[in-house]
Amino acid sequence: GPVDALVNNAAVSRVGLLTDTSPEDWALLMRTNVTALYNTCHTFVPDMVSRGGGQILNVSSVWGLCGASCEVACSASKGAVNAFTKALAKELAPSHIRVNAIALGIIDTRMNAHLSENETAEIRDQIPAGYIASPEEAAQAMLRLLEMPEYFNGEIVRFDGCWI
Repeated sequence: GPVDALVNNAAVSRVGLLTDTSPEDWALLMRTNVTALYNTCHTFVPDMVSRGGGQILNVSSVWGLCGASCEVACSASKGAVNAFTKALAKELAPSHIRVNAIALGIIDTRMNAHLSENETAEIRDQIPAGYIASPEEAAQAMLRLLEMPEYFNGEIVRFDGCWI
């Protein structure tokens, strides 16, 4: 059936210096974080345009807004997600299709399971909200963004507990 809301949430991350990032790791990040976004939009946008409505929510990262040392590839790929979001929103607004992104801070997911207890505590201490968000909180924020009126379009919304 028709897709009313498309949420692009595929992501991978690699931590390390740019000089230690292999071409294969770079390609994996770009393929997963950017090319997959293109593929899903390319697949579903024509139907949304023909129906005259729909919405797309892209999951980004705060590192796509400000960059992170030792996460250059991830920052670059999420910066691309943000630029893609803003450009596609302008392209699709006349068709009553909203395109927004949520720039997540740290969320308690498997992607962050590699962090030690000390590293997690250090990050938590940097977050003014005082804790790391749960996946349920992130999902609730995404649902709220999907409930916004049509005029809310082309936005990159931070969800990071005032971390960045």
